[in-house]
Amino acid sequence: MPEIGKTVGVVGAGSFGSAIGNLLARNVDVLLYSRQPELVEAVNSSHQNFGVALSHRIRATTDMNEVASQCRLIIPVVPSIGFRDMMQRLGPHLRPYHILIHATKGFDLHDTPPSGKLEDLIVTRENVSTMSEVILQESSVVRVGCLSGPNLASEIMEGQPTATVIGSRFDEVIRIGQKALGGPGFHVFGSNDIIGAELAGAFKNMIAIGSGILRGVGLGKNMQAMLITRGLTEMIYLGKAMGATPRAFLGTAGIGDLVATATSKNSRNFTFGFRLGQGETRAEIEATMPELAEGVRTLYIARQLAAYYKLRIPVTKMLFEVVFNGFEIPKAIEYLINYPYDVDVDFL
Repeated sequence: MPEIGKTVGVVGAGSFGSAIGNLLARNVDVLLYSRQPELVEAVNSSHQNFGVALSHRIRATTDMNEVASQCRLIIPVVPSIGFRDMMQRLGPHLRPYHILIHATKGFDLHDTPPSGKLEDLIVTRENVSTMSEVILQESSVVRVGCLSGPNLASEIMEGQPTATVIGSRFDEVIRIGQKALGGPGFHVFGSNDIIGAELAGAFKNMIAIGSGILRGVGLGKNMQAMLITRGLTEMIYLGKAMGATPRAFLGTAGIGDLVATATSKNSRNFTFGFRLGQGETRAEIEATMPELAEGVRTLYIARQLAAYYKLRIPVTKMLFEVVFNGFEIPKAIEYLINYPYDVDVDFL
């Protein structure tokens, strides 16, 4: 497999990074980066992470330079809040011949308010970047892609079949990603609309929180279906405002990922919403979740972007009020039920 090289790097040893590592290990050797020496030692000695067996073709390291020097293809899988910091550490080791396909579903915020609190930051398009934009800003890499789609880590680790999308402006990136990741039970689609794939993968997380809230308060599939449908519409409105086409949102990276994330207890965002619907506070949930629910941060950014673009997106508005301001869930549901939507579908 000369185009890829003998070894592919994965930066980030969380549940999804480990799942991606196992997928890659069917085709290539994998170098898994973590900044935690104890985790690296445990992976290399036990070949396990998160209680799941890892392929013996996976080796962990704490050395970013080793990843860059041994791997032409690198897949960063770290939370959006730490993505730029990671790229600032990895970037100096990268060269234009490297290919990066990230698997992070969220946004980077350029500015940090003096308080350090997300709620104190005013968001515009100028201080929001997708992860592919961060890669281009912080390195000499040119060929960039993103991995998006219904990729629940626990199901991938169990070997269940699924599909994903690699978005990139470069056909070569899509082709190399397909060769590295594709195999029985894991189909890899390609799309040249990278911004659409990134935005779909990010925005669906906040709708998944809303879906979890509905299940948490005991509502059934009818209301859940309405929220997912109207949420998808709002994802498309936001995407179009930011330069994407509706196509990405209607495919595997959009509605496919949305359905999976918004209906599964294996989804961190759905679980966050479910616990909120059961009466826990945001602080209580975040203090006890082992991994970040990206949708919380995305929800704040999306609400601010909607104001920036002057968009009417009532589902996002109500989710924001419930999550960040403690607005009563029954009143939020009543607001959405009675909202005067003009037509059902108006984005095609």
